[in-house]
Amino acid sequence: MMICEVDDFRALRAALEKMCSALEAAAVPENAVFDCKLVASELLCNALRYGGGSAAFAAEKREGEVVIRVRSANNYRPPERACCSSVEDERGRGLFLVDALSAERTYSEKDGICVVIRIL
Repeated sequence: MMICEVDDFRALRAALEKMCSALEAAAVPENAVFDCKLVASELLCNALRYGGGSAAFAAEKREGEVVIRVRSANNYRPPERACCSSVEDERGRGLFLVDALSAERTYSEKDGICVVIRIL
C-alpha cells in the first residue's frame, strides 16, 4: 500500500508520480494507471481546495482492482450522487468524472472518500 500526505499542489504532483510508479511496478495496465491518476488528482485537488488544505492519500492494488482513499483535513463529505455541470460552467465535473471511471465510490467517517477502480 502506498500512503502520502498532501498539503499543497507540489506535494500532489509528487504523490501522483509515486502512485503511478507503484502501480506500474505492480503490473497494473497503463490505461488503468491513467484512470487512477485522473481519479486521484480530482479527489486530491478537491481536498486541497475545499477540504481544509491537506489530505491523507492511499492507493492499493488488490485482485483485479485498485482502491484509492482520500481523507481531507475537515472530513468533507461529497454528495452521494454526482451530476455534470453545464457546458458553460468552468467547474463542477470532477466528481462526475470520478464516478464515471470508478466501479464504486463510498464515504465513511473513518476512511474518507474511498474509490474502487476495476482493472480489466
